[in-house]
Amino acid sequence: MTLETNNRILLVEDDQNFGDVLRSYLEMHEYDVTLATDGEAGLQKFNDGTFDLCIFDVMMPKKDGFTLAADVREANGSVPIIFLTAKTMKEDVLKGFKIGADDYISKPFNSEELLYRIQAILKRSKAVADPKSEVKEFEVGNYHFNFPLRILTLRNDAGEEVDKSKLSPKEAQLLKMFCLHLNDILPRSKALTEIWGEDNYFTARSMDVFVTKLRKYLKQDSNIEIVNIHGNGFQLLVKSQEEV
Repeated sequence: MTLETNNRILLVEDDQNFGDVLRSYLEMHEYDVTLATDGEAGLQKFNDGTFDLCIFDVMMPKKDGFTLAADVREANGSVPIIFLTAKTMKEDVLKGFKIGADDYISKPFNSEELLYRIQAILKRSKAVADPKSEVKEFEVGNYHFNFPLRILTLRNDAGEEVDKSKLSPKEAQLLKMFCLHLNDILPRSKALTEIWGEDNYFTARSMDVFVTKLRKYLKQDSNIEIVNIHGNGFQLLVKSQEEV
């Protein structure tokens, strides 16, 4: 299996032995891994360094994984986060995705599966962030969306900029798919497969969270609506001036 090299991973795991084993395993596959054994130390290492991906245990002393992820999201809205946990309750999974997790892996897990998930997440993240990628810009109602820069700009009727938001990589990917399917149905399975890498209960719940986030970004234009098409997917609807 060929993996990306020189990617920097912050691993925060309170079980020192498990953390050491996982760090060694990832380093064998050419990842540069920094290990911390509690949430506070993890946040300090994150603030002191630069990372391409974070892997957080949920149950940790001093600062749990959810709180750590929320702190990281305040400082960096785009770095991918994977949760490792023995907790499999649906509400815990949803909480992780609402914070902004990119994946959620329950212990015990297959090490090779973790590698593939890391590879997929980093590939998607780099594809969105790469300034050399093909420029894609969209007009959605009163919004202008620059996909490569992940910037969503709201303009008034005079064309003046009144608000600007920086989207996370996954938010940008999902909005781009909506724009490409403007006023048409975006099948849920298509979005899940292309953005999340698989179509299952947990990725579907994650997508629901991101749809809610996009609705909040777009709410300042009353002519824009993201509609849930039951049993199929979603539809980004933009009313024309004739319909208003």
